[in-house]
Amino acid sequence: MNASTTMTIRVTPDLKEKLGRLAHSTRRSRSYLAVEAVEAYVNRELEIIEGIQQGLADMLAGRVTPHEEAMAEACQIIAEARQAKTS
Repeated sequence: MNASTTMTIRVTPDLKEKLGRLAHSTRRSRSYLAVEAVEAYVNRELEIIEGIQQGLADMLAGRVTPHEEAMAEACQIIAEARQAKTS
């Protein structure tokens, strides 16, 4: 079993009531659902931040595509897709 620790958070009465309804409907505890929600949020936010940091590192290292080049490629892909659609 994974080790765990206790953390106290404050929520509105409305959110607590909704969490209680969800817990009842899913036959899970409020605590279980709260942990799942916090974990999903933290993982998503960390992924976003890490992506931004990687993008900044790429920019500083010169690993970028100029805007005009990226737009030209996108326009070409769109034109080819339209052409294929009319063929």
